Amino acid sequence: MMKPTTSLPAIRFVPNSAVAQPVRLLFARNYATQTGLGTTSAPKPSRRRVTPFNDTGFVPWSELSATEKAARATQQSYNFGMIIVGLVLTGGVTYFLWTDVFAPESKTRQFNRAVDKIKKDHRCLELLGDANKISAHGDETFNKWRRARPITSTEKKDGQGNQHLMMHFYVEGPLANGVVQCHMVMPRGQSEYDYKYLFVDIKGHERIYLENADTAAARSGKKPLSFFGVKWG
Repeated sequence: MMKPTTSLPAIRFVPNSAVAQPVRLLFARNYATQTGLGTTSAPKPSRRRVTPFNDTGFVPWSELSATEKAARATQQSYNFGMIIVGLVLTGGVTYFLWTDVFAPESKTRQFNRAVDKIKKDHRCLELLGDANKISAHGDETFNKWRRARPITSTEKKDGQGNQHLMMHFYVEGPLANGVVQCHMVMPRGQSEYDYKYLFVDIKGHERIYLENADTAAARSGKKPLSFFGVKWG
């Protein structure tokens, strides 16, 4: 005896049917929701407020508030002012070094020039001692440091436009001490000093002339000129 069989009709999915439409919309809505959640941009991280003391210039100008823009402008103005001050100070130091040390007419340069002559003269070395141990300084003061002792000097210009420099300082060596007198002349229109005289007085010994324009003029047969009681070779 054969059992009756019951067969169900095949269900065919029709994409455009009225039944499939709600299902498709449901899946589409769910997919759109998931996609939207996945592509939403993350919120920008909070940043520190810009002040004149912590601004590094990293934050763009367009993102600054009015207060922060004022803070950045203040900081930049301060930095610019410090640069100007630095340039002025550098220029002042450079000018001082040039006029006091390197310029041809500077007293420091002429002082070093005279001391070098003394250290190279064999007569001075015989009386003072080793050149490496000879020191030179200005007048005695309450300051114990020799470098702080000022060099006595006088600068003046005569009626002919010649510049004169006269210096008085001391030399000390391992054997003896001495006093140095120096007179230099820079003729008008020139940029270098010429010696009128440079001599060293050491107690108990004759004066040592390292430069003497009058003697040189006498040897050459020229009579030194005299202006206001001062003879020039």
